[in-house]
Amino acid sequence: MSAAPSMRAVVITRFGDPDVLDVREVPMPEPAPGEVRVRVYASGVNRADLLQRLGLYPAPSGAPQDIPGLEYAGVVDAVGAGVERPSPGEAVMGIVGGGGCAEYVVVHARTAVKVPRGLDPAEAGAVPEVFMTAYDAVFLQAGLTTGETLLVHAVGSGVGTAAVQLAAVAGARTVGTSRTQQKLEKAAALGLDIGVAGGDGWPERVLDRTDGRGADVILDLVGGPYLAGNQRVIAPRGRHVVVGVPGGSEASIDLRALMARRASIRGTVLRARALEEKIALARVFADRVVPLFEAGRVRPVIDRWVAPEDAADAHRHIAANRNFGKIVLRWVE
Repeated sequence: MSAAPSMRAVVITRFGDPDVLDVREVPMPEPAPGEVRVRVYASGVNRADLLQRLGLYPAPSGAPQDIPGLEYAGVVDAVGAGVERPSPGEAVMGIVGGGGCAEYVVVHARTAVKVPRGLDPAEAGAVPEVFMTAYDAVFLQAGLTTGETLLVHAVGSGVGTAAVQLAAVAGARTVGTSRTQQKLEKAAALGLDIGVAGGDGWPERVLDRTDGRGADVILDLVGGPYLAGNQRVIAPRGRHVVVGVPGGSEASIDLRALMARRASIRGTVLRARALEEKIALARVFADRVVPLFEAGRVRPVIDRWVAPEDAADAHRHIAANRNFGKIVLRWVE
């Protein structure tokens, strides 16, 4: 009797520091009706993976609990019953609740997005999580429009570099914060209009560079420590979207100031959304953002490629805020 097929995956052997990660042989998943199996070429590494490794952000029900990874790109390997597209051999990418850091993933067929023409499937591993998060938060939720000002905190992050490019295409003015001058300079090459040093005093610098008006939309990738400053720099009828809280999740809010500006604040995640919501986002993304890649108007920003065996080093690099753009695990050369 032949052995069940297996695959390599990055496994969280126990909760703890990056050394708990190990590449191991695990069972290969099989696609159920309506699903496709993808041979993964590359999978982006995200801060959520670091939190999952620490036991602070478990994967949603149905996703692997011990294999991190929120995104993948590769080629369809097999399809379940009832699936017409995508078909075997098609290059696709997308987001998953977990399990992306493996040689194969199984996903619902309608959540898979075609890899843009001209983009290598491995490069596409740096696209789904950050560009879908940025597009959803900035445009679908916050409604950024031409002529408005977008403030992006942690502008050198994967989501930050994606948001700057998408906003530039939309004709919005972009302001970005970072504690690293080199990251601000690199972001300027992507279309960032105004770079502002993070840390103490950033609200005054933002107001000074925007003639006192502030930002119409704030994409917050820092969290609690920047809340008071965000309240100071949000423009009348401004929209503040919280996407990440690496700096902390708790802070005090001045509701009178929020009321006076008729502003709004909301939080968002992709990982825990219902399947139909993920399908809807995938279809909008395929229609509106994939063509931008094909036209060369936006591009993935890759800090470095790493082998799956070096996943621990990738986690350390992100934890130290040394990356500009994405770190990507490459499964296929």
